[in-house]
Amino acid sequence: MGLRAAPGEGAAMLPARSFADQVVLVTGGGTGLGKAMAIEFARLGAAVVIASRNPGHRAAGEAAMAAAGGRGLSVAVDVRDPDAVAAAFDRAEEALGPVDVLINNAAGNFPVLAERMSPGAWRAVTDIVLDGTFFCSTEFARRAIAAGRGGAILNIGATYSWTGGPTTAHSAAAKAAITNLTKSLAVEWAPHDIRVNCLAPGLFPHDDLPDGLRRGRAPEADARSVPAGRVGLPHELGWAATYLCSSYAAYLTGHTLVLDGGNWLRRGLRMPPFVSGEEQLAAP
Repeated sequence: MGLRAAPGEGAAMLPARSFADQVVLVTGGGTGLGKAMAIEFARLGAAVVIASRNPGHRAAGEAAMAAAGGRGLSVAVDVRDPDAVAAAFDRAEEALGPVDVLINNAAGNFPVLAERMSPGAWRAVTDIVLDGTFFCSTEFARRAIAAGRGGAILNIGATYSWTGGPTTAHSAAAKAAITNLTKSLAVEWAPHDIRVNCLAPGLFPHDDLPDGLRRGRAPEADARSVPAGRVGLPHELGWAATYLCSSYAAYLTGHTLVLDGGNWLRRGLRMPPFVSGEEQLAAP
């Protein structure tokens, strides 16, 4: 049977207009789970800034905001470049006002064996996931502290950062660092009314998954692998993100919320057969 289904997309999770008059900047917000989170903020009245390097992704994000009845704009940004990050915040402020909520969603990932990973491949992930999160967070905090206005930051983690796994050395290490960074920044910035939390998603299939991460996956098999008996729906992740950044979570900071149907807890004395990294990469 598993866990019951969630309410359908478009159902209200927080009171209407919970983010009215607030500006929410979502890095990587034009596709996948970033877009799903952006849509839920838009539905709650936020002006949403879609920040991405890719023009097509920015256009997709703008279209999704319009379809959800939201407002906002898209800005070009390479989160690996602190000057580009500052320019994106400038553009957002000029158009909509100061950013109240930052979602550090931009990421890079691809499966590769550690012994075959080049320095460039390592940095392709860590520069976006870790450095990009730090650059965006500190840019946000400097502006908020100077203005005395506070705000909320949500980082996106991963449960495999606690376990590791074949072909994920670069991504798991970067995501583990994000979990730790969340705690440090939460303590440092709480006196300035800036909350910093982390959201670690489980299996949330969506149409924008890269081909390398689709390999060997079937929806039915994914569902059977989760104690809940089903995968997550993207709008469920959006609901969690809006709660963590809302005034209803005003006393919550430094926390990592796992949303995965109990999946990362399912280890026991008897485990399924181990599949090596080589076998995973060879799967059709």
